[in-house]
Amino acid sequence: MQARMKNPALVLPAVMQAMMALNKATESIEGLPYVTTKLVHLRASQINGCSVCVDMHARELRKAGEKDERLFAVAAWRDAPWFTDAERAALALTEAVTRLSDRPDPVPDDIYDEAARHFDERALAALIACIGAINVWNRFNVTVRQVAGARWD
Repeated sequence: MQARMKNPALVLPAVMQAMMALNKATESIEGLPYVTTKLVHLRASQINGCSVCVDMHARELRKAGEKDERLFAVAAWRDAPWFTDAERAALALTEAVTRLSDRPDPVPDDIYDEAARHFDERALAALIACIGAINVWNRFNVTVRQVAGARWD
C-alpha cells in the first residue's frame, strides 16, 4: 500500500500547527479523562475507516493500561459491559457528530442531554472539539490513503 500524497498537515505546516493547537486545547481539561478522549478517537476512526487512527488510538489506549476487552468492544460499546455511563454518553455523541448526514436530527436532544449530564460545560466543549478534530484527521488520512504504521514524512 502506498499513500496518494503526504498528509495535508505535512504539506501545509500552518494546518499542522492549527491541528496541534486544537488537539492541545482539548487535552487536560478537568472532567474529560484522557481515556475517554482516546475512546472517542478510536470510535470515530472506526466509523470513518481511518486505519492510521484506529491503529494509533488503540495503541495509545493499550499504553494507558486499557484491557483488550474494552479495545475490542469499542465498535459494539452499546452491548458491552465494560464502559461507564459517561463513556457511553461520549461514544453516543461521537457517533452522532461523526454521522451528521445520517439522520434528519443529527444530534438529538437525548444524546446531547446525556453527554451534558456527565460533562460540565468546559469538558463538554472539549469533548465536542475533540470529536471535530478526530474527524478532520480521519478525513485527511482517508482521502490521501495514509497507510497505518507507515512513516508520514
